[in-house]
Amino acid sequence: MQEAQGKWPAWQARYPGVELHLLGPLQTNKVRAAFDLFDAVHSLDRPRLANALARLAQERGACPDLFVQVNTGAEPQKAGVLPDAADGFIAQARAMDLPLKGLMCIPPIEDDPTPHFRLLGEIAARNGLEGLSMGMSADFELAVEMGATHVRVGSAIFGAREG
Repeated sequence: MQEAQGKWPAWQARYPGVELHLLGPLQTNKVRAAFDLFDAVHSLDRPRLANALARLAQERGACPDLFVQVNTGAEPQKAGVLPDAADGFIAQARAMDLPLKGLMCIPPIEDDPTPHFRLLGEIAARNGLEGLSMGMSADFELAVEMGATHVRVGSAIFGAREG
């Protein structure tokens, strides 16, 4: 968030029409800043965040596109709704009139991503969601083959991040 706040205004002026998507955790106290910066948020992962987004969306009459983060590997160190709870969470978010565009996942690094991408696609299909944010530099080609609409290839383009 801080990096985007520092860099995005100049980039936006230089590259009009380019969208900025937030990947990674969003704290509820940063929702207002996220509305000002991002066209989409790929990390809707808990009811408290959904409530904060819904309140501000009502206030402003608009909201960034949202992707529900699903923790397909049930990894305790990762954020995201567990697969078994995804349908209920999606229904809750829709009841708040949040603009859900799709789902996002980051499979466990040591796993074959195929079953994770397949599971995300199944959850999306049964909930009528078209957006699939899945795949990173190492596995984006597989993700695209499996229906990804958004991939994250930063390190393939910019190299590994330091610090």
